[in-house]
Amino acid sequence: MFVGLDTALKKAEYESFFKSFGVFFIALSILSGILFYVEYTQLKHDLDEKLYNQMRLCSYDLKCTQFEFDFVPSNPKKLYELQHSSTEMFVLFSIPRNDTYALKLSLLNTKYETMIATIRNDLLFYYGWALLIIAIISALFSFYTLYPLRRALHLTQEFSRDILHDLNTPLSALRLNVSLLKPSAGDEKKIDRMFQSIDTIVSLGDNLRSYLEEHSYQVETFDLHTLIQNRISTLEKLYPSIYFILNAENITITTNRDAFIRIIDNLLNNAAKYNKHDGTVTISINSEQNKLYLQDTGRGIAHPEKIFERFYKEHDRGLGIGLHIVKKFCDELKIPIDVESRISKGTIFTLDLGSLTKH
Repeated sequence: MFVGLDTALKKAEYESFFKSFGVFFIALSILSGILFYVEYTQLKHDLDEKLYNQMRLCSYDLKCTQFEFDFVPSNPKKLYELQHSSTEMFVLFSIPRNDTYALKLSLLNTKYETMIATIRNDLLFYYGWALLIIAIISALFSFYTLYPLRRALHLTQEFSRDILHDLNTPLSALRLNVSLLKPSAGDEKKIDRMFQSIDTIVSLGDNLRSYLEEHSYQVETFDLHTLIQNRISTLEKLYPSIYFILNAENITITTNRDAFIRIIDNLLNNAAKYNKHDGTVTISINSEQNKLYLQDTGRGIAHPEKIFERFYKEHDRGLGIGLHIVKKFCDELKIPIDVESRISKGTIFTLDLGSLTKH
């Protein structure tokens, strides 16, 4: 199935959705992470306060089992202060009528770390649920913000299709009326230019239609030389000052004919449109390499790496979708395409048709 503007719109919608979702989700995740870290710090501080108070109560009667006690030399500066060492946390308490020794109540670090781990795991559990809720809220927010854009894109799509449909009637009438004109001496060129202008509008309409609509994947087998010769015959009338040269060997390919014609027409149109006066467009087919070369003597391309981007153009003429359509169809037909260009020297497009010649 060939995809047209519908797929392009879906890609734009997906990109907009994931970007807005990512920004909203990451921002809320960081904010909630900071809040949870603050909460973790506070709970850790509360645990220390709780242990200190328990040790203080235990110092009166020593009727506690979670702490170990000992008598150590007294240090007045460190009495009643929660302290940490490499193996334990402890508090020194004074002994009535004894200034030499102090009561030491301690808790091993392994037990303390277990308590801290319990707090940390509980917070991580709740943080995981918070992330899930944030993800749901972010998705809903992204869908909500995407809806106006999606509606506007689809309205534009429908409007473009209606315009293309309405253009068919006046173009057909115009072509018919021009063909009925009886040219007087010297008017033949004017009528030819009218036909050329009509054909140009039709070609532009075909490009827009290829961009907007979907195409069923119907495979045909046809002779490449004959197809290109037919396309050249049409273009020679549109561009009488351009010389088209076909150096083609006989090669048969199997693919979607209409899509392949859109590729060839766009490449040949560009080669002629941006060529110099009395310039040449050379089409060569190499049957051994299964490659098609289209070379022109035009003005060249300043940024060949950008020419397949949608709406990119280096000149005022055109809409910048012709080569984007070429790349789209080449990707769908599995045709690798390459471009080489030099300013004021010309451009060469190379199509690798190897996948279309295998039966």
